[in-house]
Amino acid sequence: MIKELIIQNWANVLVLVAFAILLRTTVFLDKRTVLRMYALILGLFIFSLIVYLEFSLQEIGGFNNIRMVIMAIRYSTTPLVIALIIYTLAKDVHWAVFIPAVILTVLDIISIFTGIIFSLEADGTLKRGLLGYLPYIMVGGYSFLLVYLMIKRSNKRSTEIFPVIFLCFAFASGLILPFILGKDYSKIFCVTITIALFVYYVFLILQLTEKDALTGLLNRQSFYAAVSNDAKDLNAVVTIDMNGLKAINDLEGHAAGDIALKTLAGCFMKASTVKDSVYRLGGDEFVIVCRKVSEEDVQKLVKSIKDTVSETKYHCAIGYSFCESGSRDVDEMLKESDEMMYKDKMDYYSQPGNKKYRE
Repeated sequence: MIKELIIQNWANVLVLVAFAILLRTTVFLDKRTVLRMYALILGLFIFSLIVYLEFSLQEIGGFNNIRMVIMAIRYSTTPLVIALIIYTLAKDVHWAVFIPAVILTVLDIISIFTGIIFSLEADGTLKRGLLGYLPYIMVGGYSFLLVYLMIKRSNKRSTEIFPVIFLCFAFASGLILPFILGKDYSKIFCVTITIALFVYYVFLILQLTEKDALTGLLNRQSFYAAVSNDAKDLNAVVTIDMNGLKAINDLEGHAAGDIALKTLAGCFMKASTVKDSVYRLGGDEFVIVCRKVSEEDVQKLVKSIKDTVSETKYHCAIGYSFCESGSRDVDEMLKESDEMMYKDKMDYYSQPGNKKYRE
């Protein structure tokens, strides 16, 4: 039995150990995220043991009451694991994301006595109850939410979208393959999710070299690479500078200044589209590079940024430069955009109530 346990879970254990080692040696993630990752690793390992125990009891025969309890745990663990993945990877998600999974757990426990989700015939055959497909619906809903949040909070570049698609494919297999492979898919579910998470984590580490540590936006090096190596379709730039950052740092402290920058970065990401790449060049300087857009698109982007920022207590100055053909020198476009931005900044500081915040 121990030998079969090792054989069936060996690949899963190897990947989980590699995952744990990588987490231990990385310095890019905050402590809370790392702890959640460790919880995920532990959860997936326990889940693999539960699956093995269930199928071992099925092969032995009998033990239906114990199998019912184990099945309730297995059906409950899958959405709980995905909810934990969402809670770990998609930052600032409220703990309420676990509520649907907890409700399913309660229903699974009730099903042990009522068969409302599943039950076992006398010969050990699985029988679905009135809510028999609810666990699959729950997993599908969580998987959709995960992909939606990851894409929404990404910089909408192919290097970030492809890993999310890969993760989506892995979770989608958990909805489709059980109906193709039957109950045997449960034996490979854990290693499927483990490998998917490990690969995504490797992608995440690679992406962090391109990102600003504070805001999560693309960094200065990424900007230089974009305008020098991939400038063919670039036909607009938007430059943004925060108003009053120095005053916030001096009066409220640098932690408050960091919160302001992260808040504005979130506003810029919310306002941007798939055609836009948002960069933080340093300090309170931001640039949005736009590709294959019209001037009307750029003006809509600027308005959307202003509307989104107006919902906060912060302010910023914005300028833009557009060229129809995309053949203008980027430095010239940045200079033109900066001139518009500085005019906007001077207009802001010229107002009586804002003079005291002038940097």
